[in-house]
Amino acid sequence: MTPGPGQNATQRASASQQESARPHTSDAPHAGDVPCASGPPRERVRRLRVAGLAYAYRVLEQPRPRTEPLIVLGGALQGMYGWTHLEDAIGPVADVVTADLPGMGDSDPLRPEQDSALLCTAVAHIIDDLGVPRVNLFGYSYGSAIAFGYAQRRPERVARLVLGGVPAHITPAQQAHWGRAADQLAAGQAEAFADLAAESMLCADPARPVHRRDLAHRYVRRSLLRTVLRTPHAMAVLDRAMHRRLPLTGGLSGVPTLVFSGEHDTVSSPAHQRAFASTITPSTFRVIPETDHWAVLERPEAVADLTRRFLMGELLGADGSPGLPPGSRPLPTARRGAAPSPGTP
Repeated sequence: MTPGPGQNATQRASASQQESARPHTSDAPHAGDVPCASGPPRERVRRLRVAGLAYAYRVLEQPRPRTEPLIVLGGALQGMYGWTHLEDAIGPVADVVTADLPGMGDSDPLRPEQDSALLCTAVAHIIDDLGVPRVNLFGYSYGSAIAFGYAQRRPERVARLVLGGVPAHITPAQQAHWGRAADQLAAGQAEAFADLAAESMLCADPARPVHRRDLAHRYVRRSLLRTVLRTPHAMAVLDRAMHRRLPLTGGLSGVPTLVFSGEHDTVSSPAHQRAFASTITPSTFRVIPETDHWAVLERPEAVADLTRRFLMGELLGADGSPGLPPGSRPLPTARRGAAPSPGTP
């Protein structure tokens, strides 16, 4: 990672042109409330369009919020109804917004010629449609790159940033593994694809304890299999997440940020994610013990509590030292900006 103050002049000019230019009428953010659950909290689903693609977001409204709305952006193919623990933890203090960005859930997929940066524009339309000056952003896995990319483009619209399972370092071996999984899917072997894909995202080393390991493996494999069988564009989305994802370089300044990792994340190690966090000022880094890349599934309560405490400014003790929520801990101190040690998994 390259430390830096956020973005260079070219990036700022590009971002400004992309977000200030009004799309033509059929592409402008437009929405109609879709009635959902009644009673507190009030739930609404809003329909938007960006660059000809239909997508949606969902709001759980808090009548008396104590902080800015939290927008949650999940992994590739992860829809807007999979964040119950986070909703339960954050719902009492803020509106919670989940989204089916283009390519996720029931939204339209990105066309091959469209750049992944369009997802940042889709997030911008959600924030504009909410009608609030600033939001809190939570991005996990693939969603962390989208959240980080938006914060680089519009830091003044982000109150706080939470990034977990950040794919800060993907190796050629990992890309080759995904290539083998893609070959299986292309050959009509969905079961074999699900086995390989789950293997790439979960820590199977018995010497490394992972909470709810067997449950997580069954869930991830079943979820992947179900998704690819019902979503024609699933492989295109996964391929984009691996090979055409938004960059995580360039740093960020002025947005308070929490980065957290599973202790045994094999997609991108805690050391690599800590190095990424060092490019952000100010930033805090935490590790969720006995979890891997699926910390949000293996220890959802710890992730939710960590997020809530960060948003509410409770991560620092009265003496200014780190106040660790249950189920998290910092890594040993490393020189700020130092690269991970060779051989780190």
